[in-house]
Amino acid sequence: MSCSPSVKTTGLLFIMILSALMAFTSLSTDIYLPAMPIMTKELKGNAELTITGFLIGFCLAQLIWGPISDHLGRRPPLIIGMILFIIGSAGCALSTDITHIVFWRVFQALGACTGPMLARAMIRDLFSRTRAAQMLSTLTIVMAVAPIISPLLGGQMIKFNSWHAIFWLLTAIGVFMLLSLYWLPETLPLERRVSASLKGAFRTYSRLLSNVSFMKFTLCLTFYYVAIYAFIAGSPSVYITHFRVDPQHYGWLFAVNIVGVMGLSAVNRRLVQRHLLETLLKGAVLIAAIASLVLAVAIKLNFGGIAMIAIAIFILFSMNGIIAATATAAALDAAPDTAGSASALIGSLQYGSGIISSLLLAMFSDGTPSTMGWIITLFTLASVAMALTTRMSKAGH
Repeated sequence: MSCSPSVKTTGLLFIMILSALMAFTSLSTDIYLPAMPIMTKELKGNAELTITGFLIGFCLAQLIWGPISDHLGRRPPLIIGMILFIIGSAGCALSTDITHIVFWRVFQALGACTGPMLARAMIRDLFSRTRAAQMLSTLTIVMAVAPIISPLLGGQMIKFNSWHAIFWLLTAIGVFMLLSLYWLPETLPLERRVSASLKGAFRTYSRLLSNVSFMKFTLCLTFYYVAIYAFIAGSPSVYITHFRVDPQHYGWLFAVNIVGVMGLSAVNRRLVQRHLLETLLKGAVLIAAIASLVLAVAIKLNFGGIAMIAIAIFILFSMNGIIAATATAAALDAAPDTAGSASALIGSLQYGSGIISSLLLAMFSDGTPSTMGWIITLFTLASVAMALTTRMSKAGH
């Protein structure tokens, strides 16, 4: 059973801090997307590898922090994580070649991953599945400000400064977030912490991997995020290089998708009160699949140009407002006693999926939107296949 939420854990400050922690991934990646073509040229290497490096560190570190948070509580890993993020961001700012910045991006991710992972776990500490889905939708609405502002801010910064300044800004943000943790309460009481040794706690992953219900929801989200990351990593090349969009305007094309996510997240807060999470999830991934098929056909037939691509991506991306909240809440509900480890495994697979996207793009990109298009379509259909196999559960309140 979840503990009763207090005023302290349902207030505006609590929501704002958790939203900022949830936004760490998109902030750390999206803010320098407009600078990637410049970084590729200056660092004499494929800047997409910086996304790959970050996601490798991000997904692996979560698997370590999850059991630790179930054992020691949520606050200690968050504090250590913010310190690691600050060091990694400064290392990126000081890098002069592709090898160094990829290394520091991995280091940066070791700390950044604690933010969204433990924000999800804290929500599950406090709320039942339906209320958790509502809270995750609320966090999504607030955290969506980051991916809207980030590429716009990054695009403006490279007009007047070098890409190094972007990572100095991330360093400053890390310091601010470390200080904000002073006001974040511990949500996992001593009596609910895993009393077994950390070695025993890590065995939780084998139980989670064999939990069919948990894995179906998790893989549905994972496959969908392969498609999302195919757009995130591939869109700078498609929009800026192929369609010759000015880097300063790229942020607007990216931000419009986040507006869609915010809108559907707001709608989802009401929908989860009236419909089962599984029903909402299936509907959302089906709509995303239709959008991905339209995208693939438009690219193949060279129909509609950048406008058709932008519209299809908007629909696909907007579904994240429903898919992420419902799939995560349903998955965590299937493993309520180990929320930290479960959240870590969800996050590891969800954000680690971007490794697949960025590697496929690096291997098969031909300078056209086609590679991005077929990756998005293939994995969105895989997400549909996984969602259709989930079973209906009684909604918790």
